[in-house]
Amino acid sequence: MTRGRELRFGAAGSAGDVSALLQCPPDARWLLVLAHGAGAGMRHAFMEALAAQLGGCGVATFRYQFPYMEQGSRRPNPRPILLATVRSAVAAAAEVADDLPLLAGGKSMGGRMTSLAAAEKPLPGVRGLAFFGFPLHAAGRPATERADHLAAVDAPMLFLQGTRDRLADLDRLRPICDGLGRRGRLHVVDGADHSFRVLKRSGRDDPQVLEEIAATVADWASGLL
Repeated sequence: MTRGRELRFGAAGSAGDVSALLQCPPDARWLLVLAHGAGAGMRHAFMEALAAQLGGCGVATFRYQFPYMEQGSRRPNPRPILLATVRSAVAAAAEVADDLPLLAGGKSMGGRMTSLAAAEKPLPGVRGLAFFGFPLHAAGRPATERADHLAAVDAPMLFLQGTRDRLADLDRLRPICDGLGRRGRLHVVDGADHSFRVLKRSGRDDPQVLEEIAATVADWASGLL
């Protein structure tokens, strides 16, 4: 696993500085600006394992904290601060990217906030967005309103979703991705839940699932060139 480089950048106005971690393998072809989910920060075991697998596929990662997580709070910041942090993270990543093409996205809430920021205004230099478990609706309450803004995103999007994800009913997500045309690609991970965990009876383990996810991101990214 490539050792990470600790960084800090200004998140959003009075929100102050936040931490970031750049992980760049020698053969990197892309840099993914990667946001964490609502309940766990950039050093969560999933984020660590995902970054390691992506690095093995030539995708460097720039993980970062939202201000509330940096401050030890469990309550996400208001949306304007989250979106401004996404934009600041992209700008900070571009400064250390060594001319690597940029991707952006994140786990669950982090991915959705990235898409909302991109819907307001294109993220400079970002070639595509990757969502690791897009939170389409609350658990047990299927709906599609959280995806309304995706039509305004002027960038290719990759949705990585498990068949057991209770926050994304695939019968509702598939038509949304189809409606995005060439901008939308859905990769379904058989047997995975919202955290991309699989049951023992599936015949696979969590590292194998992450390997599939990372390879899918790398393949999708190569097509963007």
